[in-house]
Amino acid sequence: MSQPPSQQPPQGGFGAPQEPPQGTPQPPQDQPPAPAQPPQAPAGPPQTPPPGGPAYGYPQTPPAPQPGYGYPQAPGQAPGQAPGPYGQQAAGQAPGPYGQQPSGPYGQQPGPYGQPGPGGYGQPAPGPYGQPTQPGYGYPQQQYPGVPAPGGTGGSGGSGGPFKGKTGILAAAAVAVVLLVGAGAWYVVSDSGDDPKKPVAGPSGDAKGSEAPTASPSVDEGDGTGDGRETDDDLNAGRKPGEAKVAWLQKNEVDLPRDGDEIRGPWFVGDTVVTGLYRSISGYSVADGKKKWTVALPADICAAPHTTSPDGKLVIGIQNGTTERSKCSVMQMIDLNTGKAGWKSEVKKNGAFDLISDIGLAISGNTVTAGRTSYSSAYRVSDGKQLFGTPDSNCRTFAFAGGPKLIAAANCRNNDADNPQHQLQELDPVTGKAKWTYQPPRGWEIKKTYSVSPLVVSLENRKKKQWSVAAFTDNGKLRSQLSPAKGDLVTANCGGLLGSIFGQQLEGCSGVATDANTFYMATKTDTTGSDRTNKVVAFDLNTGKPKWTVPAPAGRTVSPIGMEDGKVLLYAEPRYDKAGAILTIPPAGGSTSVLLQHPEGTNRIENSLFGGLNTVYRDGRSFLFPKRISGRDDGEMEQATALVFSK
Repeated sequence: MSQPPSQQPPQGGFGAPQEPPQGTPQPPQDQPPAPAQPPQAPAGPPQTPPPGGPAYGYPQTPPAPQPGYGYPQAPGQAPGQAPGPYGQQAAGQAPGPYGQQPSGPYGQQPGPYGQPGPGGYGQPAPGPYGQPTQPGYGYPQQQYPGVPAPGGTGGSGGSGGPFKGKTGILAAAAVAVVLLVGAGAWYVVSDSGDDPKKPVAGPSGDAKGSEAPTASPSVDEGDGTGDGRETDDDLNAGRKPGEAKVAWLQKNEVDLPRDGDEIRGPWFVGDTVVTGLYRSISGYSVADGKKKWTVALPADICAAPHTTSPDGKLVIGIQNGTTERSKCSVMQMIDLNTGKAGWKSEVKKNGAFDLISDIGLAISGNTVTAGRTSYSSAYRVSDGKQLFGTPDSNCRTFAFAGGPKLIAAANCRNNDADNPQHQLQELDPVTGKAKWTYQPPRGWEIKKTYSVSPLVVSLENRKKKQWSVAAFTDNGKLRSQLSPAKGDLVTANCGGLLGSIFGQQLEGCSGVATDANTFYMATKTDTTGSDRTNKVVAFDLNTGKPKWTVPAPAGRTVSPIGMEDGKVLLYAEPRYDKAGAILTIPPAGGSTSVLLQHPEGTNRIENSLFGGLNTVYRDGRSFLFPKRISGRDDGEMEQATALVFSK
């Protein structure tokens, strides 16, 4: 079997295309490949996910599974649906308010983050494995009858939902990573995507590209006179010793289209937390949730970076109109410190083949990049001046990740669409020049960055239906490939399933954490017992091998959300009888400790958000934001858009 060279020249070819080794994948061996070896061609088809397990905490036989995430649900209301944002959803009904199908905590839940990709090591697979494909882990199951009603909106774990009688467009999906071994090469398997374009409600008149957003006339400094929702004192009534208090609860204030919308953000600037929903961006006081400002937009938000500029400026993408033919091509700068709208510009086409239908935005320093298809452009955040565009070469950048470094994916032209040649680069954010270039084997595409510094990237081979996770050094050399232990399936949340066709983002994955030398991921949920649980795995970035594994508390599932003082921060997801919590694990492993225990009194609300969440722990507060909410008329304004706890 031929081996590709360990590092490729910055712009040179990869040499002869590498063919995958033949033969059926074998179980992983105790000794993974030596560190700093490049990705090798995969062997064999991926394996099929296991069938759904019993309901969360209830060892009952599940009914037939429902279609996976990303499939629109048939309109019509199931009988017996309880009204209101936290109503119990009946089996076989349309998805809940955050785009999830009825799943848990009383039925089959979609793992720590929802929808994973292909199934885990050791599970039955089609073809040479002789087993028919079964509904995969993460595909929501029908609600089990007779289970206590959670009173949840069905975010992903709560049942019920404002999508009752509507066709839902699903927002959150997770990726699963599986080790495959064969002929000396190993790979991991995943899946990912972004949210699809959605229809809008109301008249469909075109919005003019020159129309300016409406900035808030004055900024409320959080003195209690703003129009944000005040915390309901009853939420803290009966709080038990050791439980956190509810700092504030924000409910929806936006009249949404019938399919709802995605909540963008959060972004933190000083004492302000900012989110975007539908046609507005709003800033709230971190301490009490008072609304400080709102910027009204002329059309839908359709793209947003995951970081701001160092001075707190954000550039979002909005549609260039309000019809179904509108494109995601307009950039709008907003100063998050003041809530004032700045420059606005439409991304111009770069030739007849520049199909601007969606853009993917990323910010690094004072540069915002707009990627699409096989073209890209970069602009100064402060004034909108274009800095650089698509390089005039055979390899064209199309997607970016921002933050402390500007990472780019490029596609190199060839005559075989099923066997693409990608490049991974770090760019100078001012000039666009590549600081280094790494070229993976033919057929492997750059999909997502799990971390920019240190750089950890997922790659996909669509033809072979296989995926890999690789770490890189600061100068772009392959550092390691993750090599999970036998039987471990690790997961991350990388957005919606359907994805935008032309606007790919490299950033946006959650459910992972990293420090300089270690990368942390959670395993898929184990449903073999009466309780659902999982583990956290720490990978050595220099070797790719697991350093340690720590199980979640009994009957709980956890996911990494960040680092603090060298410890791994975890979100312990709620279940019907237990509230969520923020946990920590020491750097050397061991056992979990409770850092912030969420109160039982708000468990019903927390469960309504469960699964499709952005969870942030910051300065002693935990912030929970659903990724999507419903546009159902009855109860639309009662949906929680933020739930914040403090010590």
